[in-house]
Amino acid sequence: MANEKPAQRAAATKRVQLYLAVPFAEKDAAKALGARWDAERKKWYVPHGVDIAPFKQWLAADETASLDALSPAPTAAPKPKKAAPTPRAPTIPAGFVAYSGETPPWE
Repeated sequence: MANEKPAQRAAATKRVQLYLAVPFAEKDAAKALGARWDAERKKWYVPHGVDIAPFKQWLAADETASLDALSPAPTAAPKPKKAAPTPRAPTIPAGFVAYSGETPPWE
């Protein structure tokens, strides 16, 4: 990526708008689901990062087919993490003598 030119990076990160065929009578429903209005094209679209499943009723047949081809294959469910070990109290060996100071009690 460090060797890429800025134009190549821009093309790689360009986001594609998914436009919808929303009838005027259903515009409020599309807006409630998160669709946005493109005033320049005069069309509703699904913003990047929004789930497209609720908008399938307004997708054209050719877009639905290409969308299915672009969607990633389902992955296996993540494995549950193991629980952290329960902390235990330290065991004190037999014959342990606690001391404080600089000189140990056995000297």
